Amino acid sequence: MRAPLPRVFITCAITGNLTRPDQTPHLPITPAEIATSALEAADAGAAVVHIHVRDPATGAPSMELALYEETIRLIRAGNPDVILNITTGPGGRFVPSADDPKVAAPGTTLMPPEERVAHIAALKPDICTLDLNTMYSGSAVVINTPANVRRMARVIADAGVKPEIELFDSGDIALLHDLLADGTLSGPVLASFVMGVRYGFQPSPETVLYARNLLPAGTAFTAIGIGRAAFPMVAMSYLSGGHVRVGLEDSVYLDRGVLAPSNAALVTKARGIVEALGGTIATPSEARALLGLAPARPERAPAAAE
Repeated sequence: MRAPLPRVFITCAITGNLTRPDQTPHLPITPAEIATSALEAADAGAAVVHIHVRDPATGAPSMELALYEETIRLIRAGNPDVILNITTGPGGRFVPSADDPKVAAPGTTLMPPEERVAHIAALKPDICTLDLNTMYSGSAVVINTPANVRRMARVIADAGVKPEIELFDSGDIALLHDLLADGTLSGPVLASFVMGVRYGFQPSPETVLYARNLLPAGTAFTAIGIGRAAFPMVAMSYLSGGHVRVGLEDSVYLDRGVLAPSNAALVTKARGIVEALGGTIATPSEARALLGLAPARPERAPAAAE
């Protein structure tokens, strides 16, 4: 087995796209709630916060630019050093109608690839996700065709943002190699394995090692566990030479039958696992150096009220 890394960064996925408010009362919804939760996670040891936004009135997933702007403003005001990782996942789901599968049913969110990354071009975060999966997920088919991935990658590159490549099965890694070969992406690669989505990678030591060994040389990776696999994958990712991720996007439980009271509580537990195994948690500045990101830029203090 590859030796664990000298320093490991923790990513906290704050709210996600699929976790529902009825699953936990602790899910942050508004920009202020998401920002507060992200700042608490950073205080607990997360160097990276992964951000989705929600409609404040309904709690439903949103792609509203103004919500991203407000969330990011609040996070940057509270902690200019923490690394911002913004999603580009929404906008890729197709639900086929029962009577005519070529017709979209309610729940379909497909949009042009450039629209899925418009907020990245506008906001220029440190990192954004780039999903390579085309797969069945829940009641929908997630569609990320190679052509559309290339269009999204072009916008991300033009914005000067580092993509985090999200991989859900081994075919996604084959696509990653093709995107590097044709110059769509350049290394060193930052990647994550999403473990535990039905019909994708299943969470086990064998799967993590298999997927890791398919990666391009020099890739920094994280094995993400969904649901009950969240904390086992923290340990497995670290022991396999990767970084770690937790958050209410991935699991709402701190322990069996015990809802996590916050994202910070999940980060604290993940940090404890890594440190108990002999690992050292990277600060945001150290994680920036590990990933080749620019140093944080100090934010101007908000203007005093008139």
